[in-house]
Amino acid sequence: MKNILLVCNGNICRSPMAEFVLRELARRRGLGDAVACQSAGTTVFAPNSPVHNGTVRQLKRENIPYFQRGSRNIRPEDYAQFDYLLGMTRSHVLTMQEEFGGDPAGKVRRLLDFSRHPRDVDDPWYTGDFVTAYRDIEEGCNALLDELFPGSREKTR
Repeated sequence: MKNILLVCNGNICRSPMAEFVLRELARRRGLGDAVACQSAGTTVFAPNSPVHNGTVRQLKRENIPYFQRGSRNIRPEDYAQFDYLLGMTRSHVLTMQEEFGGDPAGKVRRLLDFSRHPRDVDDPWYTGDFVTAYRDIEEGCNALLDELFPGSREKTR
C-alpha cells in the first residue's frame, strides 16, 4: 500500500482535487487497494473549510467521485505516516521540508515532478481556471501511478 499526502495552500482547491483524482485513477487501474491518499494545506487559515465550489464543479464535469471533508494543515507526524508528500508548487515543497525538519527519506516532491514536464500547478483560487488545474493534476496523478505501478495504465483500456 502506497500512502500519499497531496498538499497545496488552503486545502480547498488543488490538493483535494488531486486527492479525489488520484483515488479515482487508481480505482480505474485496479489499484484501489494499493493506493491510499489524503490532502492537507501548508497555510490553512480556516480549518474544516469545505472543498471549493470550483473544484466540486470540475470534479463533477470529469465524473470524479468526491465527498465533502474539512481542510487541515500539514502536521509534523505526516512525514512518518506517508510514503509520498506531494506539493503542488516548489513553495509547498520548501514549506513541508521546513515543517518536517528536512526530507531525509526523499518523500517530499511536487506532483508534476513525476511528469515529463515538471512544473507547478497554478492555484485556481487566484486564476479561476479549474480546468487547467484539473488537467495538470490529472497529468501528475497518471505519471505518479505510472512510476509506482508500471504497466497499470493498460488495465484501463
